[in-house]
Parts: sequence; C-alpha cells; structure tokens
Amino acid sequence: MLTAIIHARSGPEALAVTLSSLVAGVAEGVIADAVVVADRHDDEIAHIAEATGAGFLLRDAGEDPWRMGARLARREWLLCLEAGDVPLEGWIGAVDRFAFAASRENYPIGRLRRRTHSLREWLGDVVARFSRNPRAGDVVHVSRLEKARGAKVAGIGAQVARQGLLTS
Repeated sequence: MLTAIIHARSGPEALAVTLSSLVAGVAEGVIADAVVVADRHDDEIAHIAEATGAGFLLRDAGEDPWRMGARLARREWLLCLEAGDVPLEGWIGAVDRFAFAASRENYPIGRLRRRTHSLREWLGDVVARFSRNPRAGDVVHVSRLEKARGAKVAGIGAQVARQGLLTS
C-alpha cells in the first residue's frame, strides 16, 4: 500500500479532481492514505483534505513538498502528485506491481509517463525524465527522499495527465 502525497499549488477544484481519481486505488487496496501539502493557506483546500480524511500541511518556503508530506505518511511507498494530476487507465496494477517488485530490484523511484498536450510540456517532461530527484508522477520509497541523487529510476507502465482546470 502507498501514501498519496498531493502538492496543492492551485485551487480546490484541481485537488478535488486528483483525490477523486484515487478512489479506485483506495478501493483496490493500493492507496492507504493521502497527505495534502499546500503552498498557501486556503480554507477550501483545508476543508477538502479534512473531508476526505487526508492529512494537511502548509509548505514552508523552500521545503520540498514530498519530504514534507512524508512526515505524515503512514506507508513507506509514496505516490507523488500535483493537484490536478489524474492517473490514467491501468495505473493501479502498474503502481502496485512496481512497489511490490522494486524492493527486490533496488529501484527506489518509479516514474509514470506524463501525457502532455503541448510541445512545451513534452520538452519539459523529456528533460525531467533525466532527473533523479522525485517529482510529480513518481512512486518513491520514503528512504530515497533524502538521498535521491543517483537513485535508479524505473519506468512504470502507466500514465498520468494534468487536467486543464488549474487555477492559481
């Protein structure tokens, strides 16, 4: 089982979309709990987190949202998402298989492919693929948050898309 950490940099609508997309993962026993890490105080985001039973933290300036969210995580594997991210069909089995096999194969970071809609997004995703640092769309073992440099990164056979309703 995994903890979903959702970095809420945008409005409550984006957070609601992401949390609702995880319901099937909860029902299948892949997602155990969630933590919402917000960049600024927003009563609606705090209310959504509370109503869904998710932990809620305000991010300190300069603090990594994944490390911060891991403080409240109840599981050792983390699914890192931005508010507005929606894992696409097949993600539950792919993430579950990765987390099960990754411990044996020594792959502490798994990366979901990002579905992009523009050339700019696609180029950004290509550059980010070479990064060894955890990012939105990654499944990460909590132990690798402190020492992600040089960590092996495995591709996960599923995609995540960002919904177009993000607001700042």
